[in-house]
Order: sequence, then C-alpha cells, then structure tokens
Amino acid sequence: MGNRLFIGRCGLPLLVLWTLMLPACQTVQTTRAGAVGVERKQAMLLSVDQVNRGADQAYRQTIAEAAKKGTLNRNSAQVSRVRAAARRLIDVTGAFRGDAPGWRWEVNVITSPDVNAWCMPGGKVAVYTGLFERLNATDDELAAVLGHEIAHALREHGRERASQQMAQGVAIGILGAAAGLGEAGVDLAQLVANVTYGLPNSREFEREADRIGVELAARAGFDPRAAVSLWRKMTRTGGARPPQFLSTHPSDDSRIRELQGYAARVMPLYESARRR
Repeated sequence: MGNRLFIGRCGLPLLVLWTLMLPACQTVQTTRAGAVGVERKQAMLLSVDQVNRGADQAYRQTIAEAAKKGTLNRNSAQVSRVRAAARRLIDVTGAFRGDAPGWRWEVNVITSPDVNAWCMPGGKVAVYTGLFERLNATDDELAAVLGHEIAHALREHGRERASQQMAQGVAIGILGAAAGLGEAGVDLAQLVANVTYGLPNSREFEREADRIGVELAARAGFDPRAAVSLWRKMTRTGGARPPQFLSTHPSDDSRIRELQGYAARVMPLYESARRR
C-alpha cells in the first residue's frame, strides 16, 4: 500500500476520522524569525515524518526518471556550481532552525529548458539547466534561487500545503461517501510532488521564501541584491504576467521593491560573512 492513506469506505468511518484529525492539527512555529522577521504560525495536520517519507519517495521517482532519460547531472561543471552554492546555504540554515543543517540533503541538476528549481520537504533539491542557459545566472543569482527554494523547505510550506490538501480531501471524501461515491485515497508521494512543483505557491508563502532566502544568501556570503537582478532577468524572459490581484504571486514591481528592502536589511550580515 506504500504511502497511500485511505480515508474510508462509508460516511461513519470518514466522519470518525475527521473528528480524530481535527484535534491532531497542530499550530507550530517552524523557523526562528531571523533578521527578516518571519513569524507567522502554521497549522499542520500531517506529521513531519509522514511528509518527509512522501517527499523521499517522490524525489526518488523524479531522479530515477531523469536518470532513465539521460538528463540527470549531465554537466559536471554545473553540478559542481549548484552543489557548492547549496552547501554554503545549507551551512547557515541553523540561523532559522537548528535541525536543518543535519537534514539528509540531496542536490541534483536536471537538463531541461525550464527556468526552474525546487526543494522538497527534508532538503531534496533539484535545479533545471534552463536557469543557466536562459538566464545566465551568476553564482549570487544561483544562490538567490536556491535560498528561496530552501526557505520553502525550512518553513515546511510543503507540509503546510499538504495538510491543507489533506483536510480538503477528507472533507470531500465525507461528502462523497455520504452521496455513495465510494472510497477516497491520498497518495502522500504524489501529494508532496504536487505541492512542490505542480501547484503555485500562495503570495504569503512566496513572500516568506523571498525574505528568508535573501537572508540565507547574505549569511552565506552571497550578495543578497542578486535576488533583484535575478527577478529582473526572469521578468524579461518570462513573458506577460497577470496583475497582482489576479496572481498568487506578487507582481513584478511589487516583488522587486520588496526584495530591495529585504536585501538592504540583511546587508550587514553579508558584509560580516565576507569578512570571515
């Protein structure tokens, strides 16, 4: 049965499960506030172990598929750049949470024209070569991307979103069972994959990842202002974007202004890291 969780076969078991799950929902503070001041508390229905097991399975599947296609870690120079930058960032994740440097981190590069990167729960990272080929990203800009994605993992946005999806799935299952629509199931590996790179992040998640990512870069000795230059490159290559009120992401102008403000706030950390 693997990581598939079945939600029940009839209305009564589903209702019982729902009443059991509600008290299990925890409000947690996943990270320290840092210099950028991310302090929002989060509601979690799924446990860290559940989500990390699902992430590990999803990551293995993704990496195996890339290896089968011959697109995994094809360019040794790019792999070295990505892993070196990631290591510096990972080394300073303890500023936000003490357990993070000891996670079972994995970092791989996938040959693809997509300008993309992601970090699954527990520190499973992938960077797509479109980042180099289409944006010609500098090391500082690469660190901006990695810092942003690592920030999603530190904040456990994947776990938070999976918990939200799980709660919605249980509610739908209850309604479906009551209507005689049969059994509902949740595949944790697929759920984690969907919330990592299949669905857009909310504005709140993106802002938190922007703020923490900029601070991680600064603490690791990367110029935090590179997040601004990177985003400007992305706006030039990404085509038309919807206005802010129609998008789950902040608009280009708003995001650039905010990134400039975050970068200015963490410049002392950057200067200190450079002197070490």
